[in-house]
Amino acid sequence: MENLVALDAILSSLNQILVPVRSGEQALQALLADEFAVVLLDIVMPGMDGFETAEQIKRHAKTRDVPIIFLTAATGPPEQAFRGYAAGAVDYLAKPFDPWVLKTKVSVFVDLYLKGTRLDDLSGPLAAVEETVAALRDLPAVTKDAEAEETTARLARQVGRLRDAINPSGEGSS
Repeated sequence: MENLVALDAILSSLNQILVPVRSGEQALQALLADEFAVVLLDIVMPGMDGFETAEQIKRHAKTRDVPIIFLTAATGPPEQAFRGYAAGAVDYLAKPFDPWVLKTKVSVFVDLYLKGTRLDDLSGPLAAVEETVAALRDLPAVTKDAEAEETTARLARQVGRLRDAINPSGEGSS
């Protein structure tokens, strides 16, 4: 309980919704019900430990890309950190840790999440622009005019470059 209060105090200035849970099972339920920018996990939790929870998070398509940071007071062998990374964590901080370091790391993941969300929000309007350009290129007035045809072709290429910039992997593009 006191760990959750301390984390809330450290991270509250980020103005994000913090969702405290007490077990790996609760963490999985929360992750499957909503979207998260980052997950902070302790190794020692009731039920599933942090390693098992991280492995479960990485198994679900909806949650596999959510970054996980282990925070732990558990004193164990040095390979414990490696086990955390093997379970899918992006970072591992042993207590006591510098609160500013944690706040900065969480802030970076929140910023990345928000930027990704904004890019996702552009996909719908961009698809509408692509459809409009395609319809424009098919108009008889455009197909009979070389200059208009070149202009719409150039516009189509620019829209394609914008699509590639928003979605470089090509996922979801038509």
